[in-house]
Amino acid sequence: MKTSAKLIALSILAAAFFQGCSTPQANKSVDMLYKDGEQFYQAGKYEEAIAQWKKVKETYKSPELSIKAELNIADAYYLNRDYIEAAAGYEDFRKLHPKDPQAGYALYRQGMSYFNQIHGIDTDQTPVKNALTTLDSYLKLYPDGAQRAEVEEKVRQCRDKELEYELYVGRFYLKTDVYKAAIGRFEEALKRFADSARRDEVMYYLGKAYLEDGQKEKGREILGKLIKEFPASSYAADANKAMQ
Repeated sequence: MKTSAKLIALSILAAAFFQGCSTPQANKSVDMLYKDGEQFYQAGKYEEAIAQWKKVKETYKSPELSIKAELNIADAYYLNRDYIEAAAGYEDFRKLHPKDPQAGYALYRQGMSYFNQIHGIDTDQTPVKNALTTLDSYLKLYPDGAQRAEVEEKVRQCRDKELEYELYVGRFYLKTDVYKAAIGRFEEALKRFADSARRDEVMYYLGKAYLEDGQKEKGREILGKLIKEFPASSYAADANKAMQ
């Protein structure tokens, strides 16, 4: 009986202890929760920061701090390299607060979240498309935006990634003797990326595909144009060999 009484007493004390520990957190003001999030964020503890800022949003007591918390949560996801969650957070922020002074920044970071999801050329290319669409929107909506120079460079890289993928697929068709599919891919690439620095490469593979398909005249025409327009290109030498 004495042992049972001791166990009950200890249980009561433990419950009181844990309740006492949790009470200050439950009674914290919105300002304190927000500041706790800032401290975690500055310390690089992004998951803890997100947890605190989510509590700020859930209180509904300070619209101003809630808006700040929404953007901060997206930033914390971004710095934690949780780019899928970050992109969703920035998109939600823009939808909820389209006229907010930070809407342009959110659009930029949304595009960068997609950009940072880009991996190898033989993987899903959806992040490239999403990044290009979002970053193009930034340039149109914020022509004088603070991140314009960086965004322009990322757009260029995205377009180069797109061309690289078209070449990858076209070369696969060429290698597997599906010449007409290769021709279609290279022709489209030549139109879409007319101003690309890799135009000579596209022309070379297009001319080669025509030759392999038995369209000798068309193939020589393309390769001859390559040699004329890009005489210093390494592909010009390869074009000469292919024509012979």
